[in-house]
Amino acid sequence: MVCVQYMILSPGIDRNENFAKLAGGYLFPEIGRRRNAYLEENPEMADRIISLGIGDTTMPIPPHILNGLVEGAKRLGTQEGYIGYGPEQGQAALREKIASVLYNDLIDPSEVYVSDGAKCDIMRVQQMFGPKVISAVQDPSYPVYVDTSVMMGQTGNQDPETMQYDNIVYMKCGPENGFFPDYANLPRADVVYLCSPNNPTGAAATKEQLTGIVKLCKERGSILVFDAAYAPFIRSKDVPKSIFEIEGAKDCAIEVNSFSKYAGFTGVRLGWTVVPAGLKYSDGSLVRDDFNRVMTTAFNGASCIVQAGGLACLDEEGQKEISELIDYYLENAKVLRDTFEELGYPVHGGVDAPYIFVELDGSSWDAFNMILEKAQVVTIPGAGFGPGGEGFLRLSAFAPRASILEACERLKVTMKKD
Repeated sequence: MVCVQYMILSPGIDRNENFAKLAGGYLFPEIGRRRNAYLEENPEMADRIISLGIGDTTMPIPPHILNGLVEGAKRLGTQEGYIGYGPEQGQAALREKIASVLYNDLIDPSEVYVSDGAKCDIMRVQQMFGPKVISAVQDPSYPVYVDTSVMMGQTGNQDPETMQYDNIVYMKCGPENGFFPDYANLPRADVVYLCSPNNPTGAAATKEQLTGIVKLCKERGSILVFDAAYAPFIRSKDVPKSIFEIEGAKDCAIEVNSFSKYAGFTGVRLGWTVVPAGLKYSDGSLVRDDFNRVMTTAFNGASCIVQAGGLACLDEEGQKEISELIDYYLENAKVLRDTFEELGYPVHGGVDAPYIFVELDGSSWDAFNMILEKAQVVTIPGAGFGPGGEGFLRLSAFAPRASILEACERLKVTMKKD
């Protein structure tokens, strides 16, 4: 018998060095890991856990919108209704309806690119910009802007003291400036990321504020990437739902959006990005051409079933169902806000957004751990959204009303000030 021994060799490919720069794990899986670790030690608490953490919708998809999804699936079982590959940019009917219903024809349907969600589109936008740009982000902000910048090689290493990456402009957003960046007094950036209503702070930018940042981006030759994923929560009259309500925005802005919070599509996956036809790079080439190339090269188009659901969202009946969903979550936000105000904490957000941002007396991770252990309520520490979030706690209104009310009763005990 001949015995053959094999030597297992390590692959001969170096790791993308930019991934080694990423700080720990992505925030939301880390929250899940800590929750699971707590339950492993305290399995008897499994039924008591209430999640006010990750911004995942919890109410069922409403009947009219659900029927759109069902009928879209059924059509695939018929010869005349079957669809194979569709256009990577999205079905024409949906692009037209997004432009007319959600933007009041401020944009052209050809400028709409239907996708599988806003987070995915942020990475696609990054692929266009490449590794040489300097990006500016709100601090605190949704982690995807910073993490994708790191992955693309736009940054240096993270400073262990400041927790900031070299080559990123951090736009401090705190109570002192109404959680809107004082961008004029910061270094120029090639790409500026702005989220309104904001995740995590819940702050929604006014028309005056957005007019100022559009003007400055045009003067500086910056591209503004505007994340409007929480636009349907806006109820205040002076708060724009789209950056394209601002004069001149089509000369400097890209907008990403999603049906996730509109209609409970977090698990269904449907979003869109608007890239104006005339938006140009410094060499005069069109940004839209590059985004179209990314979409046609690395994406086969959103599910035709899901796009049928998107069309139902934009029907008159679908819009009514969405409005009712948003009202429900906004009432939850009011309950959370009232609870912390009653306890004596400064509270932000929760008016035009589903998040409240609570000022603490100490560490946000310490508060997260204490609330989990003593109240069995999952929150999000503000520090997970960047150094500017330290000392804050984010709570989400995306929960059933009974869970919100029960969580508030527990928090009144756990968070009571001495």
